[in-house]
Amino acid sequence: MRKINIIGSGFSSLSAACHLAKRGFQVEVFEKNSSLGGRARQFQKDGFTFDMGPSWYWMPDVFERFFAGFGKQVSDYYELERLDPGYQVVFGKDEVFPVHNSIEKIADRFELEEKGSGRKLVSFLNQAKRNYDVAIEDLVYKPGVSPLELITPVTIKNAGLFLTNVRKQVERDFKSPKLRSLLQFPVLFLGAKPEQTPAFYNFMNYADFGLGTWHPKGGMIQIVNAMVSLGKELGVSFHTDAPVHEIITNNKKATGIRVGDTIHHADIIISGADYHHTESLLQASLRGYSEAYWKKKVFAPSSLLFYVGIDKKLDNLAHHNLFFDVDFDKHASSIYDTPEWPKEPLFYVNLPSSSDQSMAPKGKEACFILIPIAPDLEDTQALRDKYYNIVLTRMEELTNQSIREHVLFNKSFCVLDFVNDYNSYKGNAYGMANTLTQTAFLRPKLKSKKVKDLYFTGQLTVPGPGVPPALISGNIVADMIAPN
Repeated sequence: MRKINIIGSGFSSLSAACHLAKRGFQVEVFEKNSSLGGRARQFQKDGFTFDMGPSWYWMPDVFERFFAGFGKQVSDYYELERLDPGYQVVFGKDEVFPVHNSIEKIADRFELEEKGSGRKLVSFLNQAKRNYDVAIEDLVYKPGVSPLELITPVTIKNAGLFLTNVRKQVERDFKSPKLRSLLQFPVLFLGAKPEQTPAFYNFMNYADFGLGTWHPKGGMIQIVNAMVSLGKELGVSFHTDAPVHEIITNNKKATGIRVGDTIHHADIIISGADYHHTESLLQASLRGYSEAYWKKKVFAPSSLLFYVGIDKKLDNLAHHNLFFDVDFDKHASSIYDTPEWPKEPLFYVNLPSSSDQSMAPKGKEACFILIPIAPDLEDTQALRDKYYNIVLTRMEELTNQSIREHVLFNKSFCVLDFVNDYNSYKGNAYGMANTLTQTAFLRPKLKSKKVKDLYFTGQLTVPGPGVPPALISGNIVADMIAPN
């Protein structure tokens, strides 16, 4: 039986492990941290539970497709609830826009904001659905080897969507700044500004409004637990507290990994860890990409995160909340144009305990706050404290309630933690942005260009950032190694 060692235990690694174990390989997974799941870890304190990383469950069809490949279904492992509203956007005091669980409801709400926009939204989403179907069926499961992968009868017909961008498309049809912000928000999951993202990626709007926002009871860790359980059933072995220090090669062929003083031999090595970090485990002459290459790439944002335990239930907030009460473009510019700490940050608040009682003690609230920031920024406790106070003050003012005096504890996580915990390049949180010049075959390759039997998977390669793409990435690399 051929043996495969996998570095890291994020979603792409778990996906690859399951697919390859099913195909008869002996698979071992090595995770540097004490728990499995990569960025999808949980922090627990005094009865409060927080997803430390991913907190949005979008594209449920991708999860169903993954488990169906093993004769399973999502409901075999965890319970899903479709949220209503999926999320809400706070544009100002008493200016809240709920994004409900049906296109009809959302279109009605658009119409209240801008006459004629409801009809335009339905037309926009019909195109977005067509793009989504093309992406899922024809594009995202391709290995990013050749530009020919992008050429299908449908993509040729819609080539113009690759030549314009999301911002231009949205601003052509919608005049309200609020509606424009709403329609440009989903592409932030792809890690780039709307004006840098090809209009084809408006399929994320269908993922948002059409397929909806879901919550796995108990948090996103349930997906990790499900995949680990499936992996163990298939014979995968998992090792935690096992940082990989070196990839062993012989005549430019990967032959194993070194964990501490122990060599673990294998026929094939896959890394779901940070791509740049993984190549640092090789001799310099065997690295596929130079430091100059990485420095030129557009990376998705990093984040300043707070996990806050609150001794009461919060009012006027949904499960997911976007605070867009300040200038969207100025914040985006502070990430991509002139990297700096934003003067007036947009931010996201997740209250999982508002719809899942298991996430906090009765009558209390688990509050997760995220501020997107540029990678590689200065990260000090003073800065963390400053921005904690900024967002708490705005939350209190915009939701008409006292919060600060009810805080039981606050844990922060920022650039230095992304580097230390995940070996993340420049402390980015989501990988490499999906800009036009960083799409499909233009992303770092799944297969090493210089080392035989060394493969990569995850958010820096195809298809890109996000949990569903990570599941797909693991599937793709498994298909490259052992076609199904």
